[in-house]
Amino acid sequence: MGVLQRFERRLEGLVSGAFAKAFKADVQPVEIASALQRELDDRAAIVGKNNTLVPNHFVVELSRHDYDRLSVYARTLSEELAEVVRDHSAEQNYQLRGEVQVIFEEDLDLDIGVHRVRSSVVASVKAVPPLQSQPRPAGPAVPTRAPAPAAVPRPVHHAAKTEKIALARAVVPYLEVNGERHPLTRPVTVLGRGTQVDLRVDDAGVSRRHAEIQLGDAPMLVDLGSTNGTLLNGDPVGRAELVDGARIGLGDTVLVFRLPAG
Repeated sequence: MGVLQRFERRLEGLVSGAFAKAFKADVQPVEIASALQRELDDRAAIVGKNNTLVPNHFVVELSRHDYDRLSVYARTLSEELAEVVRDHSAEQNYQLRGEVQVIFEEDLDLDIGVHRVRSSVVASVKAVPPLQSQPRPAGPAVPTRAPAPAAVPRPVHHAAKTEKIALARAVVPYLEVNGERHPLTRPVTVLGRGTQVDLRVDDAGVSRRHAEIQLGDAPMLVDLGSTNGTLLNGDPVGRAELVDGARIGLGDTVLVFRLPAG
């Protein structure tokens, strides 16, 4: 059974023919599924040995009439169309760089029954957890000393309290990628495609250790000798200061630097 047949079977089981009734004279869900398959095949790009990259983010443009009728089933249909993309990619040995998303948009220029598909590669970006230290092997027992008497707590002065409150309210900058926030909690955050980084960018155009963000009196973006270079607001940089809203380009991925007001 092919991908499209499995798709139609799933829809029948989910909505008991409601799709067929809703789309009898308009755009058909199976037409959209077929268009997604064609988009995958047309946009497939060989980026290495046994590595063919395809889009994972799709926008289906519909006329107002079709969009209104589709909105009732949008969530279910989006999930099933994403499954079509994953199934077809698996059958063709295509590589998906991130989570598959299929969304619908209204286009007033389209006629009833006509649809268009736009696609792009949206890389997944995630923080890499720090390596946990291995427990030390148990050594010979060491005699323990009697516990020292508890220290008498010293009064905390008002200035110390003020300092703690100020630290608690410290502004934490972050990177915004694909709608997700990644706080920059370290003095230096390394960005790249490898495993020994702080923020991993799953993008074929990104080096293993691509760039880093240094926090201090002025946040700085530093390129780490990457193959394809680092962009800041569209311009290549080796080292540059970051301000709120700055757009950092690594490969095909754009990360927005945010520095909330204190």
